[in-house]
Amino acid sequence: MRLVVIGATSAIAEHCCRLWAQRTACDMLLVARDASKAERVAQDLRVRSPASTVAVASLDFLDAAAIGRLAERAAASAPIDIVLIAHGSLPEQRMAEADLALCRSTVEVNAVSPALFAEAFAAQLARAGRGTLAIIGSVAGDRGRKANYIYGAAKGFIERYAEGLQHRFADSRVAIVLIKPGPTDTPMTATLKARGGRPASVEKVAQAIVRGIDAKRPLFYVPARWGPIMFVVRNLPRVVFNRLNI
Repeated sequence: MRLVVIGATSAIAEHCCRLWAQRTACDMLLVARDASKAERVAQDLRVRSPASTVAVASLDFLDAAAIGRLAERAAASAPIDIVLIAHGSLPEQRMAEADLALCRSTVEVNAVSPALFAEAFAAQLARAGRGTLAIIGSVAGDRGRKANYIYGAAKGFIERYAEGLQHRFADSRVAIVLIKPGPTDTPMTATLKARGGRPASVEKVAQAIVRGIDAKRPLFYVPARWGPIMFVVRNLPRVVFNRLNI
């Protein structure tokens, strides 16, 4: 199985890679901004799965030309089975409000960059006529809330973008999968956990993601309980919603 994982040093991505490597020999390309961190993940995977081939690539995640070249190289030798786009950044909302540079980078990292990678690899999957492109979004994208509306707006963009890709490839063998995790126990949510939040286990979230990608589900929440929760949040009348401190 040939895999490309963008943002491979994220905790969720790393655990997904472990699951894939445990069940079969894989040809993996781990893509990250920090090559040394990615190499540590790669070394761990090589130990866990000696039959797998794990390569590392690093680049500027906003360099459109470099992203395009990476996608072409990754698909040059053989078709790609799965592309997982898993990177993101969750700053404190108040910090992003006060710092326009941080506001910009939050939108770029969570919306612009994933779209660039998705578009580049979608072209390669289209050329091969098959494959699965999975993008990690967030429950935060379901409705704008004062607690995280800058991050949430970027994730909302990803949902509309994935929806368009699904429409584009509706009559093909290319599958587009959008994953919406709730808060997950990773370094990105350390602040939430410190405030008493109870994020989901990253191991269980990764297991659900791998199952959903296997099934080529167009959209799913992890853990699944977030589906009905966000249905309620999306459909609350504005007059009620505006009174909530969320």
